[in-house]
Amino acid sequence: MATKTSSEIIKDGLWTNNPALVQVLGLCPLLAVTSTVVNAIGLGLATLLVLIGSNLSVSLIRNFVGESVRLPAFVMIIASFVTCAELLMQAFTYELYQILGIFIPLIVTNCAILGRADAFASKNAPLPSLLDGAMMGLGFLLVLIVLGGMRELLGQGTLFADMHLLLGPEAANWTIRPFEQYPDMLFMVLPPGAFVGLGLLIALKNGIDQRMQERRLAAAPKQAEAGSKRVRVTGSIS
Repeated sequence: MATKTSSEIIKDGLWTNNPALVQVLGLCPLLAVTSTVVNAIGLGLATLLVLIGSNLSVSLIRNFVGESVRLPAFVMIIASFVTCAELLMQAFTYELYQILGIFIPLIVTNCAILGRADAFASKNAPLPSLLDGAMMGLGFLLVLIVLGGMRELLGQGTLFADMHLLLGPEAANWTIRPFEQYPDMLFMVLPPGAFVGLGLLIALKNGIDQRMQERRLAAAPKQAEAGSKRVRVTGSIS
């Protein structure tokens, strides 16, 4: 298996192989709790913590676990880190933990986490696995934040409401209201709005990728022509 460079791992997690926009994994919590930015950040940070810890742990034990118990061992590791995330949220952000409810324990069943443990961490050294977990978790977190911001803004006419649930009393006044007397759009707060929002984000990413591909294809003949001119000039000089 060819070893990926750090830049390739970063690009994969944030864009090329983003777990939410490309792999389309972890949709249950992603669609359920992204009605506000604070909910999205809370779930995203918990998932990021679990991804980093599980990837590193799986990589460290990859040479000591037999094939027959490999997946059960991975699930146990992931469940341990999910328990740690739960306890941290209960200790420091209890109200937000109550709002997120069952979706924090359900991180154990998130296919993105088990998939990275099996596809990458079990085959690579600890440092690349740590970076892969961090980038995949960060890519998932960014999609959650963008989707949560979109749904909160269109659904309630606010941004960063209730941030004190995550960051404490000093964040109580962070709420932004771009529109005066905004009529709430219930559709965006409900699950159908989450599907529509995620679909728009996936379409936007695909559109950007297509435009970039077209530009590369358009630039290829010019680069080839410039290269042939350099060859002719070099040949004539020699």
